[in-house]
Amino acid sequence: MLLIPAIDIKDGHCVRLEQGDMDRATVFSEDPAAMAKHWVSKGARRLHLVDLNGAFAGKPKNESAIKAILKAVGDDIPVQLGGGIRDLETIERLLDDGISTIIIGTAAVKSPGFVQDACTAFSGHIMVGIDARDGKVATDGWSKLTGHEVIDLAKKFEDYGVEAIVYTDIGRDGMLKGVNMDATIKLAQAVRIPIIASGGLSNNKDIEALCAAEEEGVMGVIAGRSIYSGDLDLTTAQKYADEQTAKYAALIAKKLSS
Repeated sequence: MLLIPAIDIKDGHCVRLEQGDMDRATVFSEDPAAMAKHWVSKGARRLHLVDLNGAFAGKPKNESAIKAILKAVGDDIPVQLGGGIRDLETIERLLDDGISTIIIGTAAVKSPGFVQDACTAFSGHIMVGIDARDGKVATDGWSKLTGHEVIDLAKKFEDYGVEAIVYTDIGRDGMLKGVNMDATIKLAQAVRIPIIASGGLSNNKDIEALCAAEEEGVMGVIAGRSIYSGDLDLTTAQKYADEQTAKYAALIAKKLSS
C-alpha cells in the first residue's frame, strides 16, 4: 500500500484545498520543489502533483513549478500529474519533461475518445482521475457535477487501457474525515485495474482499512492534508502500511494453504 504525498500547486505555491474549493486554500509552502524533496526524504515512493490553476483553466498553468519539482527529485521516484491536461501534445511534452504518469480528469469525462487515443499513443503512462460527490462524477476542477455514474465510466476507461484510476471523494477531500472505503472498494471490485484512493485520509485506521482492501485492487492512497497538518507522519504511516500489508498477505497465504 503506497502513501502518495500530494503536492497541489496554485499560483506557484503548494496548497491544500477543502472540498476542492479554490477560495478555501491553505498555503503550506511557497516552494513546491523543496516540499517534494522533503517528502522524498521522508520515504515517499511516488509523488502526486495537481496543477490546480490548470484544472480550472483547461490547460497547464504551473509548468515552471512542475519542472522545478522534477529537477529536485530527479530519477529518485515516479511522479504523476493531473490538472488541465486535455490534448496529446501536452501529454507528450510533460512526459518528455520527466513526468511518469499523466492523470486525465475532465477531458476523460467530456471526451472519452481522448483517453483512448492517449492510451494508444502513450501506453503505460495514462491514468484517469474520477472525482465524485455522492456517486456522481464532477469535472472542471470539481466545480460541475455530471450525471455520470462512477463505475460506468471506470469500466469504459478500463477497456481503453488506462493503468489505474485515482478515485477522489470530493466531500471528504481536505476534511480529515476518513476515506470513503465503501465507495472505493465497490469501485475496485467492479474493475480489474488498480485503484488509488483519495480524499479524507486521516489516521492509521484508514490505512489499516486500505491495506485490507489491497486484495480487492486498492494499490495506494493520496496523502494530503493529514501529512501537512501533522496528523500523520509520512515515514511512520508508510512503515505501518507496510506492516499491515505483510500481515494481510500472510493471512491470505495461510487461508489459501489450508
